[in-house]
Amino acid sequence: MTVSEPRSIIIDTDPGQDDAVALMLAMASPELNILGITTVAGNVPLPLTTLNARKICELAGHPEMPVYAGADAPLSRKLVTAENVHGRTGLDGPDLPKPTMPLQSQHAVDFIVDSIMANAPGEVTLCALGPLTNLALALQKQPLIAERIREIVLMGGGLFEGGNVTPAAEFNIYVDPEAAKIVFQCGAPITVMPLDVTHKALTSRVRVEAFRALATPVGRATAELLDFFERYDEAKYGSDGGPLHDPNVIAWLLEPEIYGGRQINVEIETASELTRGMTVADWWRVSDRPANCFYVRDLDDQRFFDLLLERLATLRPAR
Repeated sequence: MTVSEPRSIIIDTDPGQDDAVALMLAMASPELNILGITTVAGNVPLPLTTLNARKICELAGHPEMPVYAGADAPLSRKLVTAENVHGRTGLDGPDLPKPTMPLQSQHAVDFIVDSIMANAPGEVTLCALGPLTNLALALQKQPLIAERIREIVLMGGGLFEGGNVTPAAEFNIYVDPEAAKIVFQCGAPITVMPLDVTHKALTSRVRVEAFRALATPVGRATAELLDFFERYDEAKYGSDGGPLHDPNVIAWLLEPEIYGGRQINVEIETASELTRGMTVADWWRVSDRPANCFYVRDLDDQRFFDLLLERLATLRPAR
């Protein structure tokens, strides 16, 4: 792969306002070749995450983007959703039109497996913005993909910030901890964007108004998405704005130099009801467990929001 070639990625997502911003950032970035978008049940049930992904593709001016529906429930647990955060639709805030672009007939898990096997080893990056069910199912279906994946970049977990759905667990990992365990143990290179870094990416009022000031459909919709999304975390944390989680996955691919972290071991708690979904992150390397991921903790938040604003300003709706 030469430097000039775009990086091939698959985005696995459960939109979600912050997922929507991540999708738009990716579609606005010529450095990335999006092979497809796969959806999973998470923030809202699968029919809504699949609908929302297509709404965002059309808002961003990419109705040609293939979208594949995936798992509608965790591997072995009852689905937990987050309408209290994201609203009834998962994209409460702007009034986005019903999409006209088609949904692909292939299952998301088959698409992930086929894409990785059809490309050269080290070619495809998996960007996981929701529960890791689809990735785990793909690894179970074809274990050989683990050694062919260039990198898995995921938003999930937390150590210093604790959890956001229980005292111990972040939502994406909590929803399907068995899937997360499979992914973290698969042996592929993994980069983790935990709450420890996403809580440094706060959508302050000044930053939200900068999106609105773009005076484009994408700019206005982004501001309205964030207006709705941030209300929950502002009340919870007492902050000026809420953390913008998922776009960090995409920003890492574009400007990794604005982040800082270290290689550590992360294990997933699946047995305890008290700490279900906890990411047991050995930041201080006090165990003898080998490192299995690059765990990100630091962020230049102003450069992150500058990147978002610059890229989203280039997008125009399909209609």
